[in-house]
Formats: sequence, structure tokens, C-alpha cells
Amino acid sequence: MCETRNFMNTSDFNFELPDGLIAQHPVAVRDESRLMVLDRSARRIGHRRFCELQQFLRPGDLLVINNTRVLPARVIGRKPGTGGKVELFFLEECAPGEWDILLRSRRRPRPGDRIEIGSDGAHAVMLADGTDGRASIRLGGGLTAMQIMEQFGDTPLPPYIQRQETGDQMSAREDAERYQTVFAKHPGAVAAPTAGLHFTPELLARIEDHGIRRAEITLHVGIGTFRPVASEKVEDHVMESERYEISGRTAELIAETKRHGGRIVAVGSTSVRTLENAAAESGEVRAGAGRTNLFIFPPFTFRVVDAIITNFHLPRSTLMMMMSAFAGREFLLRAYAEAVRDNYRFFSYGDAMLIQ
Repeated sequence: MCETRNFMNTSDFNFELPDGLIAQHPVAVRDESRLMVLDRSARRIGHRRFCELQQFLRPGDLLVINNTRVLPARVIGRKPGTGGKVELFFLEECAPGEWDILLRSRRRPRPGDRIEIGSDGAHAVMLADGTDGRASIRLGGGLTAMQIMEQFGDTPLPPYIQRQETGDQMSAREDAERYQTVFAKHPGAVAAPTAGLHFTPELLARIEDHGIRRAEITLHVGIGTFRPVASEKVEDHVMESERYEISGRTAELIAETKRHGGRIVAVGSTSVRTLENAAAESGEVRAGAGRTNLFIFPPFTFRVVDAIITNFHLPRSTLMMMMSAFAGREFLLRAYAEAVRDNYRFFSYGDAMLIQ
């Protein structure tokens, strides 16, 4: 269901959110988070627990999940001589041994400068400085980027999750485990596909026993997911591109589900964007790999997705705009107002919403 009016102002997607509702830690058990259920046709809002999700899915539906794995992408290096701290946030490999990164330092290194990582010779050399905090580096010292991240990296958390730099090992272990879906396979993301964080192996088994099949796509979530919409007009915002892959088996399952009248239930905005991007030209999801910067906002014709599982998002964000295109802006904002009144937990470690 789509709205006929095109809401062109970013401010149309704003709402008041108390800071105390921004979840700083996950619930004790993944699927014990709350679940708000939006019925688009009846404009009805229900309140359940995520562990009850299978009650709202139908035999013959297809659950599409994003199997990307979050990299331990935040690495602390040091400047030779002074020992000054340099934070390297690995984004994407642009050539063998060369990486696009975000770089933070009190005094920014210049091209040609060396940054030490650990104490056994691993290092990075600045190749070029960029805009918006970006830089490019070449790695040296015998370790690959994955080895460096596994040995020295930390889980990158969204800026609205506050962690004091006190060496709290409990929080670090919690984040390493819980800011990762139970079905994560392919390393490459710098942020989690957070709608998937609510699933447990037991819940997935119950869903399968209920007659719902599961398919996987891969979209490596990039740093653009944290970028606010700075433009006044919605259409002036430009999404950063992200890498995706759709297997032949997933494309077959989607086509088969559609033929038999089942629904495509996308887990998270990343699955939505991947599927709708793949179907943008032909109307059918085809296997393949590529990049997408698809920006979904009202009005938008959804060609593939019939239901969405998502989290509660930032005001004025591209994710709010996508969900407004699917649920209807006014209905979504009414649901968000109800979520605020009922003290739902927001953002990555927060509660979930099913829109159907």
C-alpha cells in the first residue's frame, strides 16, 4: 500500500523521542523483545513479543534474511615516535591491501605517514586524505586486514549507543556477540542488519515448522546507515552505495513463493532495499551481485516485498522514509507516537515492528 501524495520535506518524518527510550543494551534473550504489529489494511496496531512472530506468518510465506557479518572494524593505531592515538574504522577494500577507512586523530596523519598497529610490525601507510573523515591506507607488516581486525579490532557500535572507554570487558563481550545475528555468515558489514538481531535458532526452527521457508541475501551494511539526512528536500538526499548478492536459490524461492500466493517477508531495510533494487527493471528478482544506492521514500511501488520486520528508527532518517512508503506516513507516525507512550525501546538494541 502506498500513499498518493509525495511528502518532499525531511521534516515530515520527524517525531519527538525521549533519550531514555534509546536502548543501550539488548534484552536478556533476543526474542523476548517487544513486537508491535501494524495491519496496513485495517490501520490497526497490536502489541506482542517477538517470540510470537510465527503467529503472524502464514504457511507458504518466505522469510528473507540478510546474512552479512559485522566486521570488528574499529582498530586503534599509534603514531611512531609520539605514540599518539589514531582510530582506523575499516570500511571497504578498494584494491588488494588497500582500504577505504574513516580516520580519527587529534592531529591527522598526512599521506605517506605510517601508523603502527600492535607491537609486531603490522602497520598502515596513509595513501590519501579524503572528505567527511575518510582516508585511504595501504596495509603492511604481513597481516591481512581481516587478521588485523580479528586481533586488534572492536565491534563498531552506532553513535547513539554510549560505551565509556573504561575497558569494560563485559560490555565488549556482550556487543561482540549480540551486535551480530545468529545467521551471520559473510563478513563485510560495518553495522548490523538490526531487525535480524531478534531471532534465535529456536524461533527460526518454530517458524520453519509452521511452514514458512527461509531465503538469504547478502548486503554489507555501510557507514551511510549512520549518515543523517541533511537536505531539506527528501529527493536531494543521496544514499551511499552498498554491496549486495542474491543467489540463484534465493531468486528461485522468491519466484516460487509468488507463484503460489505466498508473501515475501523481508527482515530489515537491507533485505527490502536489496530485493526492490533487484526487481527495479524487470519486476522480478534475479540472481546476481552488484551495488545499490536505492532510496525508498513515498510514494514508492513495492514490486517484491509484502511484509517487513524492522526496528524503530531515528527521526528524519532514510529508514523512517522507507517504512513510511510501505505503511503510510501518517499511520507509521501514529504507531511511533504509541510506541513512545508505551515505552518501546528504540534503535539497534531496541524492540521490533512487523508491518503487514
